[in-house]
Amino acid sequence: MVTSVTNFGRNGLSDFLVQRITSVVLLAYFGWLAYVLVAGTDYGQWQALFATTWVRIFSAAALFSLIFHAWIGMWGVLSDYVTERLMGAKGNVLRFLLQLAIGAALFIYMVWGFQILWG
Repeated sequence: MVTSVTNFGRNGLSDFLVQRITSVVLLAYFGWLAYVLVAGTDYGQWQALFATTWVRIFSAAALFSLIFHAWIGMWGVLSDYVTERLMGAKGNVLRFLLQLAIGAALFIYMVWGFQILWG
């Protein structure tokens, strides 16, 4: 069993629940986005839509959901498949470095997303 402090919820049940809640938020956001696109939106309407506060908040919630969802999913994959038992003595170091790289990328995506939404 991998005991690591790099998981989000600190136990399997909370990780499971966060994963499911974030997937519902993402489904709602991308479902709404698909509806807006299918309804036919030109650039001016799109710009006016994303200028409203509720769309920015909804987009920020979707962005946070995407970050949390990706982190929990990647942590699960790495903690299951990149282990000392499966990869030898360097498995834990490799998992840590991969988690560090993924965490840095997700942080950059979050900052970049907020710059796009609120900039």
